[in-house]
Amino acid sequence: MLHSINTKEAGPLGEPMAHAVQACVHCGFCLAACPTYGELGQEMDTPRGRIVLMKQVLEGTLPWAAAQPHIDRCLGCLACEPACPSGVPYRDLISPFRVLARSKLPRAPGARLQHFLAAQTLPYPARFRAAAVMGRAAKSFQRLVPKALKPMLDLLPDTLPPAQTWPAMTPARGPRRARVALLTGCAQQVLDPDINTATIEVLSRNGVEVHVPAGQGCCGGLAWHTGDLRAAQAFARRNLDAFPRDLDAIVTNAAGCGSAMHEYHLILRGTEDEARAETFRHAVVDVSRFLARLGLGETPAGWGGPRRIVYQDACHLLNAQRVGREPRDLLRAIAGVELKELAEPHLCCGSAGTYNLDQPAIAASLGEKKARAIMATGAELVASGNIGCLTQLRSHLARLGSSIQLRHTMQVLRDAYSPERSEQVSATESGRARDRR
Repeated sequence: MLHSINTKEAGPLGEPMAHAVQACVHCGFCLAACPTYGELGQEMDTPRGRIVLMKQVLEGTLPWAAAQPHIDRCLGCLACEPACPSGVPYRDLISPFRVLARSKLPRAPGARLQHFLAAQTLPYPARFRAAAVMGRAAKSFQRLVPKALKPMLDLLPDTLPPAQTWPAMTPARGPRRARVALLTGCAQQVLDPDINTATIEVLSRNGVEVHVPAGQGCCGGLAWHTGDLRAAQAFARRNLDAFPRDLDAIVTNAAGCGSAMHEYHLILRGTEDEARAETFRHAVVDVSRFLARLGLGETPAGWGGPRRIVYQDACHLLNAQRVGREPRDLLRAIAGVELKELAEPHLCCGSAGTYNLDQPAIAASLGEKKARAIMATGAELVASGNIGCLTQLRSHLARLGSSIQLRHTMQVLRDAYSPERSEQVSATESGRARDRR
């Protein structure tokens, strides 16, 4: 697409943005892949339409305020990228555009408060845990809570699991086959810390030495996807400093985190850390891909009988990191597993970072549709690779009265190695589901 964008005016991010615009040929293949187009049916709420809007804003022919509602409604799920025959790097446009918009377009007071509270709590596990406890207490006074904050209360779980910690180094069981460092995440540490415990156990059982760097922090994805470049850069630099380089990989077990770390070169573009970020991002790999490539050293025995499992693709795993086959291969390796597939698996569940807070109606519609698609498979258990998806689906399945279990892929593998633990978890999950209903 021809354009007249002044890339210098847009700063270091101007060139990648202009390249993404130029790569689009306006063909429309992205429309069928876009969840918001399916929900709203408007051209301006498609990747193609948004690219035109962002192009016009960057060219100075359209006011920021005219484009912003449609940009805000973008999930950032990147389903448009694998659907695009021209290879448009949409991610190089949407997040940088939001960075520019943050400084150009003032937000309403309620939206500013909502974003401030999310930015000051979600990336910090101790703060998030404290905020979640206070938020549950505030539910009793929900009528007095400002409208902009009510979606935050609605998303809080009724109970939180106990906090967990992990050793700085967990040795490999048997002969060491690899050495990795694990990003432990932020919200995940509060909502389901057992995901990290299961990840470490599975890796160790398969001959991997696992390091948990003490100086690590949030991946920066929340800040980056909401346009807060300064915070995203600070989080990225912290992790660049914290993770050692003499290991085989930097492993992530949350799709959104892995995707954000793969974009560190863009987040730090034009800074003295850009080259370091470029090297760093190539060391980052999702745990399912790492383990599938390494190969299971021991086949999980399963649960002594057949079990129907449906795998739900997290958008930032399937679309951003192109990881879809590997988790399925790992699940199929478990004895007795019948792997089911969802209808329209590419469609987002509606979680998408803070999207539940920013666009609650669209997020709720997408979440219910995904939950119903899961129930239609007849599966007993849902596996996924992202804490946001698991939280969203758990909420919607409970509202529909479903008792389907939800587990991270690494938890499923760990449980398949230790069936007695799986039975304990099943009882806990059933109790939580009853509480939510």
